[in-house]
Amino acid sequence: MTLSLSDRIDELSRSRVPFVRATVVRAQEPSSAHPGDRAIVLADGSIEGFVGGHCAAGSVRTAALAALDSGDGVLLRVLPDTGEAFPETPGASIVVNPCLSGGAMEIYLEPVLPSPVLHLVGASPTAEALATLAPALGFVVQRADDVPGPAGSVAVVVSTHGGDEVSAIRRALDAGVGLVGVVCSRTRGAAILDELAPTPEERARVHPHVGLDIGARNAPEIALSILAAIVRAIRVDGLAAAPAPAGATTALPRTAVDPVCGMTVTVMADTPHLHHDGTDYWFCNPGCRDAFAASLAS
Repeated sequence: MTLSLSDRIDELSRSRVPFVRATVVRAQEPSSAHPGDRAIVLADGSIEGFVGGHCAAGSVRTAALAALDSGDGVLLRVLPDTGEAFPETPGASIVVNPCLSGGAMEIYLEPVLPSPVLHLVGASPTAEALATLAPALGFVVQRADDVPGPAGSVAVVVSTHGGDEVSAIRRALDAGVGLVGVVCSRTRGAAILDELAPTPEERARVHPHVGLDIGARNAPEIALSILAAIVRAIRVDGLAAAPAPAGATTALPRTAVDPVCGMTVTVMADTPHLHHDGTDYWFCNPGCRDAFAASLAS
């Protein structure tokens, strides 16, 4: 049974698959799309749903993949090369598509990215408080007992209170995690670092006695201070998730410039293509490809 677009969006969200939700906001005739038409664009460039014909969809695909890469939403204005336009909208990204058959369009592109993963090691009161508070801030909590490793996590917090902290820290560092916090005293933290013997680059990622100084005294307050430090690292310092396990991500498809109309197109299996004299050319639609082929033959 074919899923509705809403069901497909729910499925992708549950599976933590990144995608872009595209919604037609405005469309002028003779555009084939109408306000409210929707589609999703996946990281491999595939489009599910409808936001216009071949040329408009190509512009949406290319802009959506850029939005997926940046994580920022964008209002895409697609204009034919006829002077047709909507009134100016601050913050819009404008694409003039010479091959569009008429009808200016505006499409809102909203990247939908998986929630950041917080990997917890230990079953201490602080770890339990973190597991309770973190989802309210949009984190997905993983426990070391339930998943094979911390790859793909934005941060790891080790709260074993005397357990094998060094091994847990080493696994997180080797997985590329950018913030590895340890719930411990400053004295214990110094001893952990001596035993760990991290490189200078690794030392910058390890945070003994983790958390902002808010005078925390109990487990929920300590958890709050730790989450505040992680949020600050994400929002202020640009902390990103560690690389996902091999094979879990899809590389963004490459782009090319249509030699006829100058449009930037995303190279897909169905992108109009021509191989000539040892060079590959890609086009926004078959018309541009045929025109280019004719110019080579003349």
